Amino acid sequence: MANEKFDAAKRNKSDEFYTQLVDIEKELKNYKHYFKGKVVLCNCDDPYESNFFKYFAMNFNHLGLKKLIATSYDGSSVAYTQLSLFDVNDIDQQDKTDRKAYKIEITEVVDENKDGAIDLIDVECLIKNKKNTLTLMQGNGDFRSQECIKLLQQSDIVVTNPPFSLFREYIAQLIQYKKNFLIIGNVNAITYKETFRLIKEEKLWLGQSIKSGDREFRVPDNYPLEAANYRVDEKGIKYIRVKGVRWFTNLDYKERHEMLTLYKEYTPIDFPHYENFDAINVDSTSEIPFDWDGAMGVPITFLDKYNPDQFEIIALGIVGSVDFTKECKMEILDKQGNGTGKYTINAKGTLYRKHDSKRDKKPPAFKDALTGQLYSSIYARILIRKREGI
Repeated sequence: MANEKFDAAKRNKSDEFYTQLVDIEKELKNYKHYFKGKVVLCNCDDPYESNFFKYFAMNFNHLGLKKLIATSYDGSSVAYTQLSLFDVNDIDQQDKTDRKAYKIEITEVVDENKDGAIDLIDVECLIKNKKNTLTLMQGNGDFRSQECIKLLQQSDIVVTNPPFSLFREYIAQLIQYKKNFLIIGNVNAITYKETFRLIKEEKLWLGQSIKSGDREFRVPDNYPLEAANYRVDEKGIKYIRVKGVRWFTNLDYKERHEMLTLYKEYTPIDFPHYENFDAINVDSTSEIPFDWDGAMGVPITFLDKYNPDQFEIIALGIVGSVDFTKECKMEILDKQGNGTGKYTINAKGTLYRKHDSKRDKKPPAFKDALTGQLYSSIYARILIRKREGI
């Protein structure tokens, strides 16, 4: 599956997945008022290949930007493959196989071809404008380098697709330097303790435009197309579709404060209690009961609809984030519900509930080592409660 390839790439440090312009446009339209007079940094992008750079260059005047900065890194698989840098007089020409890191700083965008619009043709001519500069970087373009941190310090808003394998470090840096940001990542990053802490503290939330489904990413020419969902266009450029993609931001937008309509009535059968925490299990955000005021465990995709005015986040339902009220040694069962002879505590450190043979479609996942009670495993849960007066 494409999602498995996405995760494998993170493990293997193969981080070159390039966001499509249509997805950037759909998300950025919600934040246009934030950009007037601001310096925007795209610090994980090959400036002339990145759709983030193209978006901000083409909309530089419309957004009223003060400055646009973008940086590449050594060894990029797509650098110098789309728009040409080799007709620029102010930079030493390089062998295309060298692919050294460089930066571009834009302070003025004009309609070079006089067609009444700023388009890619005008973007190609940006460096011919003496108010804009393109220079080779002294280092390798790593966002953690002092050279790149100095550019970060100059910026107001960071917008990019950071390396998947370095998501924790990337977010931590943005928070350390108190930057506004809009970045793309995998929904599973919600379960990282560092990321979840920021979500709970209202320092980070999910963006507006991607709530479910998959998204298409461009990948390097040498990327193995083993996933089912891929295509190669007429120019031989490779694309794969990836599930679980989300925008992460600290820029607010009005849809984030829309009240979630609750219609489901609580029953102990539909919403069983966990065995190791005083909360009920809710399998779908749309089924949150309107008449339950206690704690609830909801799927992590709840954050797609999370309204901080309506709900309070308590904790992530895993060991280390929440104090379990019960410890139980249990045998791990296989996919058919048979014993394996292997044991764990508290369902591998997660929330769990009693297995209901009449209602549960899947076999039990655990068995109490003392009583023989069967338990169902629960996918990652966020513990929440409704705010008072809601």
